[in-house]
Amino acid sequence: MRHNPKKELTRQEEFVKNHRRHHHMVASWRTILFVMFLALWEVSARLQWIDSFFFSSPSRVALCFVEQIRDNHLCAHIGVTLYETIVSFLLVLGLSLLVSTLLWYSPKLAEILEPYLVVLNSLPKSALAPLFIVWLGTGSTTIIVAGISVAIFGSIISFFTGFQQVDPEKITLIYTLGGHRRDAFFKVVLPGSIPILLSTAKVNIGLALVGVIIGEFLAARRGLGYLIIYGSQVFQLDMVITSILVLCIIALVFYKSIQFIEHQIKIKFKM
Repeated sequence: MRHNPKKELTRQEEFVKNHRRHHHMVASWRTILFVMFLALWEVSARLQWIDSFFFSSPSRVALCFVEQIRDNHLCAHIGVTLYETIVSFLLVLGLSLLVSTLLWYSPKLAEILEPYLVVLNSLPKSALAPLFIVWLGTGSTTIIVAGISVAIFGSIISFFTGFQQVDPEKITLIYTLGGHRRDAFFKVVLPGSIPILLSTAKVNIGLALVGVIIGEFLAARRGLGYLIIYGSQVFQLDMVITSILVLCIIALVFYKSIQFIEHQIKIKFKM
């Protein structure tokens, strides 16, 4: 049977075209649903189906956003929250990788610490925030620690679970060829766990943001969390809703950024 390269190329082009069409369709429907939601929200406020004082409206939110940007207040608060979230996320990533590596190297230590990690991961982190304030005072350090506390224990469990799920036959092959445990980790376990590490990172960036906002609720004079609390106290609900929408945008940008990195790594390593 003769191989027809032109036919293969046509099939590939058709697949790429269908793939792009699918993504365009999904993006279009997302945009349509979002616009419909905004339109319904605006109409409901203007026709007084909802009380615009409590629920605001897209036009009032846009006006509040422009005013805050013009006064440079919102940019300063966004910058603080971004800084604290990124630092928290990077520390969570580094500490989780370090601790989960130690647990993989020492199965006995992993067996001893496992119940403590599960309990600490199940603990409501908002209960720890007042303790952080007493121990560390108010400021960025307390908020960063609050952000770390929300994600760190679950991240360690996920990383360690990923390390354990690597094919044991590949590890045995490393030992058979004269390699050591260090070789098995860096040449088999760590590369084989990249998909789990990336998927956990996508979750961790959101959890770090949640922890930072919890910390800003209780121990900050700057940041979007502080802006939400301040706005609710003085009944400036347009400010509250604007801050919440900005947080949604930040969370989306973080998620898409890590998703892009994940996509590039998969292309590079052909995963």
